Amino acid sequence: MKSLISGVEVFPSSMVSPDCSKTVCITGHRRNKIIPYKEDLRLTYSAIRLMLYRYIDMAVEAGYENFISGLASGTDLWSAEYIVMKKLRNSRIKLIAVMPFLKHAEFLDGGDRALLEKVERNADYLVNVNDNPDIVYGKRISENCSPNLYRDRNYYMVDHSSAVIAFINDSQQHSGTSQTINYAYRNGRKIYSFNMDMISDVIEKSDCDIRTMGYEIGNMKNIFNAR
Repeated sequence: MKSLISGVEVFPSSMVSPDCSKTVCITGHRRNKIIPYKEDLRLTYSAIRLMLYRYIDMAVEAGYENFISGLASGTDLWSAEYIVMKKLRNSRIKLIAVMPFLKHAEFLDGGDRALLEKVERNADYLVNVNDNPDIVYGKRISENCSPNLYRDRNYYMVDHSSAVIAFINDSQQHSGTSQTINYAYRNGRKIYSFNMDMISDVIEKSDCDIRTMGYEIGNMKNIFNAR
């Protein structure tokens, strides 16, 4: 099986089992679900990206080497793109890109599809949690339709990690991100999260200046446990 976007070989989930003790999965809200700070999308997205980058850096500093992305718009693809960049400077870092089903890219817009292709081509493993190439997400269960595809992707990520980096808002309790975090909590995973309150706070403290924001976030104390 190969990706419909990049043509990269896709591995069944049963064939990819990283060392959980060195693995972090990343979850967070999709781009269209993010409520911007004072309606400023550019500033809000920049702050979220910088926070994601810092959390990934902290994980690497703490000894984590494998990072799992679920390839959704927003948090997933932003973090995956950063991990691809970090791989160029640190050969120990690995990116495991996990798709919920083969046709998932059909639900992304053009910009996200281009970023997805870049991520897929540079991932160490591209994984599909469902081996039916024709299946798509839907509320009704049938041979080629299932409501559980994103859930299965989320559970795979947690099952193969010992920690979770999460961008989450308390107001979105029924999201896939909440599902992932709740499953991680039930299974004893370490959870390192931030939310829009933290993002708004750092934007205000930096007086809406992206460079100052980067400095403030980059100097955050490492919250990951020493390894």
